Amino acid sequence: MYRYENPNPSGRSTDDCLIRTLSIIMDIPWEQAYADLCNYGMMIHDMPNKDTTLTLYLKTKGYRRYMLPTDCPACFTIREFANDHPVGKYIILTSNHAVPVINGDYYDVTDSGNEIISYYWTKERE
Repeated sequence: MYRYENPNPSGRSTDDCLIRTLSIIMDIPWEQAYADLCNYGMMIHDMPNKDTTLTLYLKTKGYRRYMLPTDCPACFTIREFANDHPVGKYIILTSNHAVPVINGDYYDVTDSGNEIISYYWTKERE
């Protein structure tokens, strides 16, 4: 089920979906999620929103990436994924968006449930 949530302190909703997603999934302030990615990007001399930066950050936090088919009819939408995963926390990535899924609900500033998932991350250990 879709749930509106925007942890951005200024209420903005453009170009920060990855920061919003990490803030919600990790239950940290938006500013901390932003600073964490910037610091990891600086460590590897890459931009904070690049896949290499996100991969390093999430792996050090105990997350693992899983690929999904992007060719329909085998593809999954965010809504379908959320319905199929009623327990757990997931970081969903599409071709141009990031959305958190927690216990079957997906959180975003608009209902992105029809977007096709490219891959997702989930924590290996709690």
